[in-house]
Formats: sequence, C-alpha cells, structure tokens
Amino acid sequence: MLYFTADLHFGHEKIIKHVGRPFQSAEEMDSKLIRNWNQVIKPEDEVYILGDFTMKGPKFAAEILRQLNGRKYLIRGNHDKFADRQEFSQDLFEWVRDYSELTWNNYKFILFHYPILEWNEYFRGSINLHGHQHNHEEYNLENRKNRICRYDVGVDANKMRPVSIEQIVKQFDFI
Repeated sequence: MLYFTADLHFGHEKIIKHVGRPFQSAEEMDSKLIRNWNQVIKPEDEVYILGDFTMKGPKFAAEILRQLNGRKYLIRGNHDKFADRQEFSQDLFEWVRDYSELTWNNYKFILFHYPILEWNEYFRGSINLHGHQHNHEEYNLENRKNRICRYDVGVDANKMRPVSIEQIVKQFDFI
C-alpha cells in the first residue's frame, strides 16, 4: 500500500503552539506521531514524506526513522537540511528528491512540499499532493467542493496520521 504524509516536525516544540497541535511537549507529540504512523503503516508499505520531517539534525532524524515502519521516500521541505548532511545515512530512505511524479491506477500524482497553482497535467486530472501549509481537514474538503485536484497530506490535515493513496483517490471521485 502507498501512503503519504508531511509536516511531522519531529522534536519541534514551537510547532505545537504555532499550529495548535493538541500536545503539551515535543516528546508527547513525537510519541503520538510514531504510534499513529506504526498503527497505519506496515513494514512492506511505502510512505512518501512530503517534507518537514525534522529540524533536529541527522542523528535525531535517524533515530526517529528507525522507529517507523515502511519503506520511506523523502521529498525535501524547507526544514529537511538533515538529509543533505554528510553524517546522515541516505540508506534510511529509498531516495531523497525535491519533486517527483507518480502514477497509480491511471491517476497521476505530483509530489512537492509546496502547494502549486498549476502542475503537470493539471487540466487532465493529475493530483498535486503537498504539505507546508499546516492546513486542517477543511482545506481538503474545500478543494474537493471546488473541484481542485490538490490535497494537503500533512498530519495537521489528516488526524496526525499518514493518508493512503486510496483515501486520496476517493476524495477526487469527480475526475
């Protein structure tokens, strides 16, 4: 199964207050995010992280990644400097990129940390998956209502969990 997530911000105390997350500390948030991830993701699943995994550095990133199920891919966000540091083992990801495109069951997905106004095959029903904005669930529902094929896969918009490709496709049944 394929899953997507973004904006986890592991170890980032200030993100709790900044976006109104329901946690008292970064440790509580990290524990809940790891638990939610592993309840959803099986070891054989693939997970695309669309940026902002952590700002804490390579050692901390590696410690968290080793606790998470699945084969992981990273689309760099504005807070993923750890991934380019020499002391970080790139082997913890299948690959690290700035942008990617994926086709699944005749649906085309554009993977980028940032939401964009138009993307490759925009007029042919491709779907832009992104993070960065820390939207809430209403954002994705509003996009669906307005027939905009853009979806925020960030944890703030998805009950602090990764979202499956099947859930996303159901969102866009009008394509």
